[in-house]
Amino acid sequence: MAVKVLAFVAKSNTGKTTLLEKVIAELKRRGYKVGVIKHDAHRFDIDHPGKDSYRLTAAGADTMVICSQEKLAVVKRHNAAPPLEELIPTYFPDMDIVLTEGFKMSPIPKIEVHRQERSSTLLCRGEQNDPNLVAIASDTELDVDVPVLDLNDPKGVADFVETTFLT
Repeated sequence: MAVKVLAFVAKSNTGKTTLLEKVIAELKRRGYKVGVIKHDAHRFDIDHPGKDSYRLTAAGADTMVICSQEKLAVVKRHNAAPPLEELIPTYFPDMDIVLTEGFKMSPIPKIEVHRQERSSTLLCRGEQNDPNLVAIASDTELDVDVPVLDLNDPKGVADFVETTFLT
C-alpha cells in the first residue's frame, strides 16, 4: 500500500503549523502513524556550532547521522531539495500518512489554510486554480468548489483527513 500524502498550504503567518500540530495529535490519538515534512524556503540548520555533529559536518561529511534511543537525525548535503517522490519512500515507508507543511507547487492533494484577517484571497483558487485542492480550512464561510472545514475545529479537520485519505 502506498503511503498517503497531504499538503497543508497557506500564506505565511496564517496558522499552518498550529493547525498541523493539533491534527497530528488527533490522528496519533486515533492510532495512525504520521510523518511530517516541513518545506523551508530559507536555509536552516538543525545542528549548532560547537556540537560534535556540527563539527563533523563542517569538516566535510556529505552525510552525517546522529542517533539515540529515541531519535535519529540525518544531515545530508545536496545541491537541490530532493523531490517528495524521493523523500516519501526513503524516510516514510512505514507511515499511514505523511502531512507536509508547504509544497504549494507540488502535484499532491492539498488543504489550504485560510484566515480572513490575514488575506481575503486564496492561494489555490482565484488567479490560480489548483486541481489538487481537496479542502479549505477557514475561519470564514467561502463560496468554493471544495469542502470548507472549520479552521478552529482540528478534530473536524482530522475527521476529513481520516475519511478522505485513511479509510
